[in-house]
Amino acid sequence: MAKINNVLAPVIDEQTKVLIVGSMPGKISLEKQQYYGNERNHFWGIMSRILQQDVPSTYDKKIAWLLDNQIGLWDAIASCERIGSLDSAIKQEVPNDFEQLLVRYPNVERIVFNGGKAERIFLKYFKHTFSEQVSYMLMPSTSPVPGKNVKSFEEKVICWQQIIQ
Repeated sequence: MAKINNVLAPVIDEQTKVLIVGSMPGKISLEKQQYYGNERNHFWGIMSRILQQDVPSTYDKKIAWLLDNQIGLWDAIASCERIGSLDSAIKQEVPNDFEQLLVRYPNVERIVFNGGKAERIFLKYFKHTFSEQVSYMLMPSTSPVPGKNVKSFEEKVICWQQIIQ
């Protein structure tokens, strides 16, 4: 097992109302130092469809675009042991400090989990901490990894549409 430290800072500002929480960035995202840096991940395409806007051309512009739409990003896990990029391989996770983050950014109204692992980790550590402050939503993972319960891109778009309603 390789020890992995998540060095991606939260993408959030004072206007953020929706915080999308992933589990732990995959190998490509960590190498690029970008959320959803794997070109095959459906995240940016889904955001384009639900926001009805083209995805900006550079990573910095993508981040500004999300923030302009009051959407932030972070991950449930600060560090873990994992071989490869699969959530199923995550062991010995240490959570990110959501208590401090949400005190600093109190306008967050909704936490959206990008997949079941993100939800399980978050609720394991923070289940009762924010129950009255924010609402929670579980969305299908934007990961392109095939599996028995994986939805098509179009099915994911329909589900994710809920985050902006």
